[in-house]
Amino acid sequence: MRWDNLGDSPSALFGTEVVSRTINTPEFQGITFHEVRARSIVNRVPGASRMPFEWTVNPYRGCSHACVYCFARKTHSYLDLDTGQGFDSQIVVKVNAPELLRRELAGRRWRGDHIAMGTNVDCYQRAEGRYGLMPGIIEALRDHANPFSILTKGTLILRDLPLLQQAAAVTDIGISVSVGFLDHELWRTIEPGTPAPDRRLDVVRTLTAHGIPCGVLMAPVIPFLGDAPDQLRATVRAIAEAGAGSVTPLVLHLRPGAREWFMAWLEQHHPHLVRRYTTMYADGAYAPKWYQRRITRQVHELATEYGIGPTHPGEPRRLPPPDPTPVPAGDHNGQAPQHPPEPTQLTLI
Repeated sequence: MRWDNLGDSPSALFGTEVVSRTINTPEFQGITFHEVRARSIVNRVPGASRMPFEWTVNPYRGCSHACVYCFARKTHSYLDLDTGQGFDSQIVVKVNAPELLRRELAGRRWRGDHIAMGTNVDCYQRAEGRYGLMPGIIEALRDHANPFSILTKGTLILRDLPLLQQAAAVTDIGISVSVGFLDHELWRTIEPGTPAPDRRLDVVRTLTAHGIPCGVLMAPVIPFLGDAPDQLRATVRAIAEAGAGSVTPLVLHLRPGAREWFMAWLEQHHPHLVRRYTTMYADGAYAPKWYQRRITRQVHELATEYGIGPTHPGEPRRLPPPDPTPVPAGDHNGQAPQHPPEPTQLTLI
């Protein structure tokens, strides 16, 4: 692998010692862990990125969640690893992440900026159950009163609830859970290594009940498979019922590395949609702006209807009854619906 020859380079990501373990227990069947000692752990986001934060911490590379659409697949190619099944099963573990983070936070040059986690690969993927890096990471951030946020699909975050409460008492923290849809058949094929959507919503419910505000990143909204008006309504309603403080929709985007893997999946599971996707994503990684705006508008309208937003402490969340009448959503024939322009949705991942 590429890091084998980087030990003597000033720009090396890892040291020369790499321990690779293939685990054959049922929980980790077929997964290989590459245990490395990182040279740095607080990473600056490239200036050209769309991400609304400047610094990240990523204790893992590769992800056993195996989300077909994951944009981070391309990063595995930087290590000469496969962006398909290799991304799902070849997991790089930065075993020194907690101690390294504590040292970097104490450095003279660090100014206590916000640190985002889970924006590349999930820091609460299954590997975290084996290596337990996040408690030490949260403790370091807590001890330095350093603001941070976590985005996850993993239920394992509940293990660290006491630490999150301690951190929230001394600094600003933000937790977001990713739930793009409720359809179990879609979930089983497109996010096969993740907890089910309803279990993720249980995470939102539990965190909120214990005083940790939690939002939902409704991502990805998948064209033609998860974007029907009744699907959006059901998802937003469930998010509201779970007690989420906010919902942010993100339409599927297909960057190189993920695009090829996703299109192969589409050919296998939904071949009738291949041509429609080829047309929709003909101009690049992102769906047309008119489509993004339409989804954003629909979700925001539903969020308002279901009462997601700032509430006063102790104020009950009141949900209107289900509306059997679908909300008009325009068509899928490639023509932009006629409505006033709205800001394009945020892109966080």
